[in-house]
Amino acid sequence: MQTTYPLRVQAIRSRGQNPRLYISFPLALAAAIGLEPGEEVQWELLSRGELHLMRPNAQPSSTKLKAAK
Repeated sequence: MQTTYPLRVQAIRSRGQNPRLYISFPLALAAAIGLEPGEEVQWELLSRGELHLMRPNAQPSSTKLKAAK
């Protein structure tokens, strides 16, 4: 089962500066992958419709994955 997390891109406009775009990362998704506050991530552009989130310093999972039977 695939779970989706819809979100909206927000623009922050300060006087005399170019607008900045922000995306809030859903807490449920962050918890599911073990993302921590302040952690560095990178985006890889796969196509105009697909981004790949990379975590160069991600810690190994502390849970054991069960093998599919």
